Amino acid sequence: MKKQGPDRAHFFIVVILLWLKLLLLRVLFFDRIAWEWIAADVAPVLFIMGILTVITPSRVRTTVYWIFNGFLSLLLFAAAVYFNHFGSVPTYLALSEINQVFQVKASVESTIKSIDYLFFVDFVIFAIYGLIRRWKQGKTHPRERFSSRKTGFVHVVVILVSIIGGFSLSAYSVHSAQGITNELVQAETAGFLNYEVVAAIKINEDNNLIGTGDIKDTIAKVDALQSSYPYSDKPAGTTPDYFGSQKGKNVIVLQLEAFQNFPLHQSLNGQELTPVMNKLADEGFYFPHVYQQIGPGNTSDAEFMSNTSIYPIGTLAMSTGFGDRELPSLPRLLRDKGYEAYTFHVNKVGFWNRNELYPALGFNGYYDKDYFTNDHFNAFGASDEQLYITGVEKLTELKKKGTPFYAQMVTASSHHPFKIPDSFKKITVPDHLKDTMLGDYLTAINYTDYAIGTLIEGLKENGLWDNTVLVMYGDHFGLQPQDVPPEQVESALGVPYDSRISRFNIPLIVRVPGMEQGQVVERTGGQLDILPTIANLMGVSLQQEGYTAFGHDLLNIDRNVLGMRYYLPSGSFFNDDILYVPGKGFADGEAVSLDTLKPVTDFSKYQSDYEYVLKLMNLSDEYVKLLPQR
Repeated sequence: MKKQGPDRAHFFIVVILLWLKLLLLRVLFFDRIAWEWIAADVAPVLFIMGILTVITPSRVRTTVYWIFNGFLSLLLFAAAVYFNHFGSVPTYLALSEINQVFQVKASVESTIKSIDYLFFVDFVIFAIYGLIRRWKQGKTHPRERFSSRKTGFVHVVVILVSIIGGFSLSAYSVHSAQGITNELVQAETAGFLNYEVVAAIKINEDNNLIGTGDIKDTIAKVDALQSSYPYSDKPAGTTPDYFGSQKGKNVIVLQLEAFQNFPLHQSLNGQELTPVMNKLADEGFYFPHVYQQIGPGNTSDAEFMSNTSIYPIGTLAMSTGFGDRELPSLPRLLRDKGYEAYTFHVNKVGFWNRNELYPALGFNGYYDKDYFTNDHFNAFGASDEQLYITGVEKLTELKKKGTPFYAQMVTASSHHPFKIPDSFKKITVPDHLKDTMLGDYLTAINYTDYAIGTLIEGLKENGLWDNTVLVMYGDHFGLQPQDVPPEQVESALGVPYDSRISRFNIPLIVRVPGMEQGQVVERTGGQLDILPTIANLMGVSLQQEGYTAFGHDLLNIDRNVLGMRYYLPSGSFFNDDILYVPGKGFADGEAVSLDTLKPVTDFSKYQSDYEYVLKLMNLSDEYVKLLPQR
C-alpha cells in the first residue's frame, strides 16, 4: 500500500476544512450554529470523500480531494451570496440558473460580503505555505512510503466507516427533514448538503410538470375549498361593485421594479418622494396592504401571477417550468373581448425565459431591448422614460386602428443596486444617506415615479389618457434587510418599518377614467388578486368564463388570506390581521400584527387559515401542472 499516509492525512484535512465551511454557512444562514445538528453537515462530506477514495487511483487521490474541496467551496460561496441577495436557502436548481446572474451582475456583486471569501482562505494559506516551503527547501521532500499492513487496514476501516456512516446519517437527516414544511427549518435540521437532497425529492415531484389526473376534478376541489372560506358576506348572485365600470377601456399595467409601498406619501428633507403616484392614489383606488407572493423567478414570477392569478410553485421560475403551456390569463380573457395584448421590457426577452412565457400567457407580441433607445441608464440599458416613449408610440398605432389594448410595461430603472446616473437624479439626499442603499433606493424610486409622469403626459398628448385604466404595482421588495436596518428607514422618513411586513408590502394603484373621488381600500391583498380586480372593472365575470383564479377581487371581498413561499417558508400567510410564519409546524410559528408591527403571542385562532392556505397552494400546484402544453 503506497502513499496512503499522505493521502489519509489529506483526506482528514479536507473533511475538517469542509466541515468548518459548512458551519460557517450555518452562521451566515441562521446567525447561529445549532450544535445538535452539526453532524448532519459532516455526514455527506464523509460519504462523498469515501466514494472518491474508492473510485480514484491512489496517484491522483490527493489532487481529487482538493478539487472536491474547491468545487464545494465555490458552491458554498455561491449559496452564501444567493442568500445575501434573496434571503432564501438556494436549491441546486436555483443555483443552476447561474446564467441569469450575468444579466444582473452589478446587483449580485453588491451583495457579496467580505466574510463570504472565507470559503477560500484555506487555499490561500496552503498556497503561501507551499511557496515558503519550496523557497526554503528548494524542492519538496519525497513522500514517505507506508507499507504496513496495519496502516492499510486502518485506512480501509476509515473509508468504510466514512461511506456507511456518512450515508446512514445523511439518510436519517433527509428523512427527518422531509416532514417539515418550513424550508429554512428543513435546511437547518438536515444541513445544507442533505437539504439539497430533500429539495431534489420535492423538485422531482414538482418537475413532473405534466400532472396526472383530470383537471376538471382539480377545479372542483379548488371551488369546494374556496367555498369553505367566506371571502364575502354578499348574497350569492349579487352584482359585484364596479362591475363593468371600465368596459371597453384600454388597460396599461405597470410592473414597478423593486417598488415597496413605504415611500408613498412620504418626503425626504421636504422633497416629495412619489408625487405622481401620490396623486394617482388620491384620484383612484389605492390598496396600501398588498404583499408580494413571488417565487424563484422574481420579476418574471410577478408577471406570471398578475396575469394568471395562479401561485408560483416555489421550486423554479414559472417561466422556466411552464413556458410551454397554454396558460389561462388576463391577455386571453381580454383578447376574447376584441383586445390586442402586448408587453414591453427593456431587457432581452430571453432573460428568465420570457420568450416562452409571453406566448404562454397569450400576448400578441412583445417589445424587448432592441426596440428602445439605449440611454445607458443602468445594466439593462434603456431608462423607464425610453420604455414609455416606445410604449406610447406602439399603443398610439393601435388607437389609430381602433383596437382596444392591454399593455404590460415592466420597469427596470429602480433595479438593485439602485445606482442611477447623476443626470437622471431628481432629488438630493442628505449627507448621512449618501452612498447608502437607502439613499440610492429613494433616489431610484423617485426617478421611477418621475418617469410615470412622462408616460401620463405621452398618453394625454396622444389622446389615450381619458380612455385608459392605469394599474401600478410593485413586483417585489427592494431594500435588503442586512443592508438597511429598520431604524434607518424610521429615522430618515419618520415611518415605522418592519424587516418583513414593510419589506414585502408593495403598492397597488388602479386609476380609472372619470373617478371623481379616490378610495383607499384597506383589504389585505396579494399579486394573485390583481387579475380578478381588473377583470371585474372590465366587466369580465370569471365565474361565467369558467376561469379558475386563486386570488380575489379586492373591491368585493370582506376578508382575505393569501399564502407566500420562497421568501418566507411554505405555510406563511397574510390575512387581514397578521403575518404568520411557521416553525416546524403551526404551534411553534410566529405572528406579527399588520397594524402595530408587534409580535402576536396568541395566534391559535388562525390555524384554520394556515391549513387552508397550504391546501390552496397545493391545489394550485396540481392545477398548473395539468394545464395543456402548447
